[in-house]
Amino acid sequence: MVFILTIYITLVYAILIASFVYGFIKVPHFKLKATKPKTGFSVIVPFRNEEANLPHFLKSVKELAYPKHLFEIILVNDASSDKSAAIINTFIENGLHHVSMTQNTQKSTSPKKEAISKGIKSAQYDWIITTDADCLLPKLWLQCYDAFIQQTNYKLIAAPVNYFDVTSFLDRFQTMDLLSLIGTSIGGFGLGDPFLANGANLAYQKKLFTALSGFEGSTKIASGDDVFFLQKVVKNNSGDVGYLKTIQATVETKAEPNWQNLISQRLRWMAKSTHYTSCFAIVSGIIVALMNLVLLLLIPLTILGHLSLQSFLFVVLTKFIADFILIFKTSRLLQQESVLPAFVVASVLYPVFSIFIVVLSFFSSYTWKGRTFKK
Repeated sequence: MVFILTIYITLVYAILIASFVYGFIKVPHFKLKATKPKTGFSVIVPFRNEEANLPHFLKSVKELAYPKHLFEIILVNDASSDKSAAIINTFIENGLHHVSMTQNTQKSTSPKKEAISKGIKSAQYDWIITTDADCLLPKLWLQCYDAFIQQTNYKLIAAPVNYFDVTSFLDRFQTMDLLSLIGTSIGGFGLGDPFLANGANLAYQKKLFTALSGFEGSTKIASGDDVFFLQKVVKNNSGDVGYLKTIQATVETKAEPNWQNLISQRLRWMAKSTHYTSCFAIVSGIIVALMNLVLLLLIPLTILGHLSLQSFLFVVLTKFIADFILIFKTSRLLQQESVLPAFVVASVLYPVFSIFIVVLSFFSSYTWKGRTFKK
């Protein structure tokens, strides 16, 4: 009975990951061609206590190769207590005139969604792009979005996020996890049932946001400005969404600096995953969690003789191969092949880490940007 159930879960998991790989392949790789810029963009950047990151972010804004009369940067100050506002004002005074700052004065259980909504209200262009103040924007970022919009009829466009300055094992561990998530995100788009996106690189029409009442329905959940709005758009019309699959439009950020911050980040992600409305997302999450749990349970079962070593190795190798294919394909897209030598060690650690986060989420709140949130 144990053997049959184990094999069944393993095969279902392998089929799921294979479907994401298939979906990943189906999404065409975008190639930027010379086109006359036409699209106006309002880039919304909520921030809180980002004095260490804002100079680098604003420098990348300054280097964007896109006509300045066709985009604006709206930074929404979410009750910062450091020198963030002063840094922004200095950049504006020194010539970054298409950058403005506003204050998010209201208080709610979802401050980031509130900050984005406030920024959108003052946006002068119909296309909104959200990103974060701890990110670096690629030089051809807006060109890629503009060309993609001119070529398609999408109303919401997701694009990749990548880590830079990857040096430690913790960085590589997070990078491989992110590669898996990006691969899954693209795969969902390719399968016609997307359920993941990253708010650090997400674009949508202002009129779409208004027509669907923005974040209404998820305002009591602290995070999830990206996935909940994506799932709302897909539910309304799945043909309205597309994925901008190119490294030229990939926003970069830094991995969490320590395990404590990483755990807090994953607890935040776990909190929003329990409110998903996409059936595909829910089923996928359950299958992945079951597979990780099975791997942990098989260790004592194999030691006690309830499962043969051959069966245990079959399960482990099947999962490792499926995961590696998805991560490898995404690493090629984002030019992160250098992290792959750590794949085996990271894969052994990940089920332990994943189940630990699931269990911890039932008992623990999480802290983010100096605020404590309950699940």
